[in-house]
Amino acid sequence: MQKINKLRDELKKQNLDGLIITNPYNRRYISGFTGTAGIVLITLEEQIFLTDFRYMEQASKQAVGFSIVEHKQSIIKKLADLIDVRDLAKVGFEEDDLTHQTYKAYAKEINAELVATAGMLANIRMIKTEAELEVMEQAAAISDQAYDHILSFVKPGMTEIEVSNELEFFMRKQGATSSSFDIIVASGVRSALPHGVASDKKIATGELITLDFGALYKGYCSDMTRTFAVGEISDELRKIYDTVLEAHMRGIKGTKAGMTGKEADALTRDYIKAEGYGDYFGHGTGHGLGMEVHEGPRLSPMGEITLKENMVVTVEPGIYVLNVGGCRIEDDIVITKDGNRSLNKAPKELIIV
Repeated sequence: MQKINKLRDELKKQNLDGLIITNPYNRRYISGFTGTAGIVLITLEEQIFLTDFRYMEQASKQAVGFSIVEHKQSIIKKLADLIDVRDLAKVGFEEDDLTHQTYKAYAKEINAELVATAGMLANIRMIKTEAELEVMEQAAAISDQAYDHILSFVKPGMTEIEVSNELEFFMRKQGATSSSFDIIVASGVRSALPHGVASDKKIATGELITLDFGALYKGYCSDMTRTFAVGEISDELRKIYDTVLEAHMRGIKGTKAGMTGKEADALTRDYIKAEGYGDYFGHGTGHGLGMEVHEGPRLSPMGEITLKENMVVTVEPGIYVLNVGGCRIEDDIVITKDGNRSLNKAPKELIIV
């Protein structure tokens, strides 16, 4: 009920009698329902889950404390009936989730005033509960185990896709539903691609390999990056690695509640600039993490949101030099009263395999 009560506080602030929730992440967040079909209606007094015959039993078990209502024909007409019966005058909908076509269907059937809302639940989701943090810690642990495993798996001559597949299989064996996103395996000059999704390129001696991956576990994501070497690397690649590692550690040490995402970003960016690599760090230092791999707040030069206790963000500076190579190091951290704590425990010093 803690999440619902926070949402009701927001409804009151915006003078709304209810909110229609259709975004699948928000629906799961507020109700616990893991299926693929259903609409949640939250009013100031009730919480209603509307679905079809296929999900009635599942919803009754997962959406604890909700009134479970079955629609046998149009879900929008049934939703309109529920709103009419309760005499709701102003009802919000998630504007980022609704197509124009569906909005027109809403407007045709629903008599209440429809009010577009943006980010209402996304803002609530930024502050994690203790139960959420426990799950995210487990998701991060799976990532750590996968990294330890892959270090003994990688050999020169195998392809990046082979490494990616091994990471995926390993994480699923540890209990993950899947990876959090398309796994990045970028070796050699491809390590200069920030989002270098695994390719058919063969891994060679003398290269850096960047792995960016995460486990989707019980509905929550982890997201970690490590870079390691296959055989001895050049002095230039070593300098890139050492610079990124120091920038990362400065970000980990300094990020805390009360600062803005922009201020947190400066902790890593200023150092990378001072070392002469400012033009080679073109993305933000980090982002929020939770049910989705990219949530608020942003740790970037445009990050205006103030960091608060129990937000989970990534710290992932990188340097990417075309035709040479690149490096990124990333942890998931929980903002605390006095600073932060990292959910990842995997080593960060340069490992040579």
